[in-house]
Amino acid sequence: MRNAPTILHLDMDAFYASAEQAAKPSLRGKAVVVGGLGPRGVVATASYEARVFGVHSAMPMAQARRLAPNAAYLVPRFGLYREVSEQVMGLLRGLSPLVEPLSLDEAFVDLEAGEVAWDAESARLAGVKLRADIRTVTGLTGSVGLAASKMLAKIASEEAKPDGLVLIEPGTERAMLGPMSVRTLPGVGPATGDHLRRAGITTVEELAEAGEDELVRLLGKAHGHALYAMALARDERPVVAEREAKSVSVEDTYDVDIHDRTRVGMEVQRLADRCVQRLRGAGLSGRTIVLKVRRYDFSTLTRSETLRGPTDDPAVVREAAARLLDSVDTTGGVRLLGVGVSGLADYTQEDLFAQAHVGAGEPVAQEQPEAVGAVVADEAAGEEPAVAERHWRAGHDVRHAEYGHGWVQGSGLGRVTVRFETPDSAPGRVRTFRTDDPNLEPADPLPLVARRPEAAGAGASGAGASGGEASRLGVGAVGSSGGAGESSAGREGSEGGTDESSGVGDGAASGTGGSGSAGVPAGSWADGADGAVSEVAGPEGQASSVPARRPKSWSGSGGRGATSRP
Repeated sequence: MRNAPTILHLDMDAFYASAEQAAKPSLRGKAVVVGGLGPRGVVATASYEARVFGVHSAMPMAQARRLAPNAAYLVPRFGLYREVSEQVMGLLRGLSPLVEPLSLDEAFVDLEAGEVAWDAESARLAGVKLRADIRTVTGLTGSVGLAASKMLAKIASEEAKPDGLVLIEPGTERAMLGPMSVRTLPGVGPATGDHLRRAGITTVEELAEAGEDELVRLLGKAHGHALYAMALARDERPVVAEREAKSVSVEDTYDVDIHDRTRVGMEVQRLADRCVQRLRGAGLSGRTIVLKVRRYDFSTLTRSETLRGPTDDPAVVREAAARLLDSVDTTGGVRLLGVGVSGLADYTQEDLFAQAHVGAGEPVAQEQPEAVGAVVADEAAGEEPAVAERHWRAGHDVRHAEYGHGWVQGSGLGRVTVRFETPDSAPGRVRTFRTDDPNLEPADPLPLVARRPEAAGAGASGAGASGGEASRLGVGAVGSSGGAGESSAGREGSEGGTDESSGVGDGAASGTGGSGSAGVPAGSWADGADGAVSEVAGPEGQASSVPARRPKSWSGSGGRGATSRP
């Protein structure tokens, strides 16, 4: 472990919800919940105003509605989130060539590799300036942790939330970690925490005092050794700029259990095609096809098949997924289906079309139209595909020929309610239209911050606008580090959400604020459809103007003032 706090961990504050508030002036300072809006949807992100009511990520959306009935409930807009993420990651890459993205809104940075920090003070100044640059370029806030290891930097950024900076001086780690809960450490979840609690171990200090042999006896060799090292603040993991994808997968959760076996087969075929699209988009192929089935009783079955060589052929993946489905009993109903590919390679082996397991007489599944079997069918037999485009999702962007840019506040019963405002306007006016109004069209998200040449890549001097600044040691407990092993090739989402490439279940939401809603009181937000998604950081974006060498002077302070204390 290094002897200077030059590893930085950035975590954007309530990223999705904050982006929505920045884009929608009428929602600033109000409770906003982003996620899947169907009966089985889950919360992707909640604004800090919504967290006051107990709403948090991964909570069932139905529970969130009970806790915060007057919050704004929105379907995610991943195009916008990726664009903002690219800007943030660009600023990070301006600091160092070693940037390790964990998700769209989280990353580690090795400041020493970028030669912008070599001791505590230079690291603090780099963190202060980064937060100011992020606010200038994106209009959003992020929390920064600085430490001599990745584990401690993650803990520091959690303690800094929201909109702050925490620096852990080398040599103080043991004293800081000692009183914290064992759940603070990465890899200690509810089950491990309960197991340790029954053994009388509740704090990190007690964990260290128990000794390595006792932890190995309680938790097994691998976990016991790792946990003991973390309790002693030992973490030698380097910041890794590139993450190797381990698998590519997609899955959908259905509002109503699927009982029809033919429908289940059609869904699996559609998921296989989407999985191959993501595989090809990442320039990869894979050998092992994986099928995931969660049944009506929440039992989850996983089946896999390994081919002779890697493939990105949709027909091969569909056939393998169909064979795997044959071995699964779906009697009673299916609530979730997923198809994945692992054993990844950056080439495709063509011998025997990679179909080593297809024997004579084995059935080959027929390709199905993409929209068939969706949770909310967008097309009926004989109708034109354009019909699907007239569903309006809560929170998404639209443009009206007369009134300009706005966003969908809700829709239902043939009406759509739109609030017309932009990121740099005052809170806008609400109007209601027919869902098939020819003057109303879907639109792309607007930038959260107006594009100004002088603002590109550079923040204000210091961090005067950043607010909430505090660089301190040894305070508070935080959650465990997450995101390890994820990659830009994709990852499985949590139940209740769907993969970003899915259109399944993205139906209309019953609306608010206009005359188009029936049975929905003013100021409330009625159900739409699932749309919570797991994503990862995008490509390189805009660069930051951070000095490449030690500065002779670098002024600026943020918020309440950034200070270090022993």
